[in-house]
Amino acid sequence: MPTEKKQKIITNLEQTFAQSNSGIMTDYRGLKTSDVVALRRKLRENGVEFHIVKNNLARIAAKNKGKDQIGSIFEGPLAIAFVKGDVSKAAKVLTEHIAASKLTLAIKGGFMGNKLLTQREVATIATLPSREVLLAKVMAGVQSPLYAIMNQLNAPLRGFMTVLQERMKQLEGVK
Repeated sequence: MPTEKKQKIITNLEQTFAQSNSGIMTDYRGLKTSDVVALRRKLRENGVEFHIVKNNLARIAAKNKGKDQIGSIFEGPLAIAFVKGDVSKAAKVLTEHIAASKLTLAIKGGFMGNKLLTQREVATIATLPSREVLLAKVMAGVQSPLYAIMNQLNAPLRGFMTVLQERMKQLEGVK
């Protein structure tokens, strides 16, 4: 039976798991406290919470919130970046910060909903454009055929109007 302090940590982790739609797990070995603080600050600006967790407590909290599949990744020193918004933006910020500051931080994987993500999948997500850009591309794809149909339907009318205008110019020149 967990102690009262551990139970409080589990409850806080359960709330964080419930509030986040995804997360990115990292191995934080070799990081200085100043590096962790800088990373937390950078992630917090983008709506991401970065927590260093105890594996057993995190495993219990994940299981209590129905995320049994992600329990297998809780091994070794682990920190989780809990994402409440756009996961691609969070993954991009995390990978860019790691590359820019030359941190020894290694991404172990992640989760999206109840699905476990591998390192490669997290790296792929980091290369995706943001949600807003993807929505704009979808909307452009939907609008493009509609504009093409509208132009095809208006073409005969436009041609007829051009012929009438030219004929009016000819008749005005006769007077």
